[in-house]
Amino acid sequence: MTGSTPPRKRRLSLRKADQGPLDGSFGARDDERGSPDAGASLEPTADRADHPAPEQGPAPVARRRVRVISGKARVIAREGARRSGSRARAGLAHLVDRVIDIAPRVPVRDLATLRRQFPGLGPEELADKLVAGAAAGTSTIGAGIGAMAMLPVPPALPTELATEITGVAAVELKLIAELHEVYGVRPPGGLRTRSTAYLSSWSSERGVDVTKPSTYDAALGGRMKRELRQQIMKRMVRDMPTLMPFMVGAAVGAVLNRRDTRRLAARIRADLRKNQVPWEELEQQPPLDQPAEPLKMRDLPGEL
Repeated sequence: MTGSTPPRKRRLSLRKADQGPLDGSFGARDDERGSPDAGASLEPTADRADHPAPEQGPAPVARRRVRVISGKARVIAREGARRSGSRARAGLAHLVDRVIDIAPRVPVRDLATLRRQFPGLGPEELADKLVAGAAAGTSTIGAGIGAMAMLPVPPALPTELATEITGVAAVELKLIAELHEVYGVRPPGGLRTRSTAYLSSWSSERGVDVTKPSTYDAALGGRMKRELRQQIMKRMVRDMPTLMPFMVGAAVGAVLNRRDTRRLAARIRADLRKNQVPWEELEQQPPLDQPAEPLKMRDLPGEL
């Protein structure tokens, strides 16, 4: 109001101030400050009736929600794994059937044809030529499939991988059949029977034992299909680096296929040498019957 002293000029009267000592001898200051002996604890008190202990862990509703969400996640994961496994098995079964279908279509040269095409070579030299040609063929297939992975959008990589497997299988089946001709151990029977024998040789990576016709003179049953699945699975795992981008897959695919074909040929030849029949002792064999619709080996894998 007009005429009153401004607040900034008001002074506390000394008569109204506390004249006692600062150590609180009158007791008022100690009561207001609290006891100097023990400070107040910040820990929660669980033994006071007026302050119940805080509940530990999530609330019951939250726990129920967590259980429900976790249960749904496990169900979804199991269902996804089951569907993925079913699709993988179906794809592998289709690939096995594909290899079985192309086996009788692989054109095979008999011994007389091979000796005309490679005159002056003995059995081992002729076998070396066949292995070198097959290794070059599978190497080309691996490089071609690997080059597809360098595209900005790789087109159906599982399909490309399956194409590589079937293409390599066709080349190696041809190699196995012609190695049996070179070493003089042609399996008896017609086209389909011999194709079954060569499939068994490819899946087991062993030469055909012509002294045991029961090993190949049978229809494609469960045992042979299991061996084919195992062989194809091994090839798929080994061929996975082929799908690496930036042309790395092309180089890796070429090297791996060449190495695998040479290794397979070495195992087959080691078995065939045990039952080898010299050319001078071979009886005159009829020409091999050729498939009605032979695969065009030069056009692999496009033919597949």
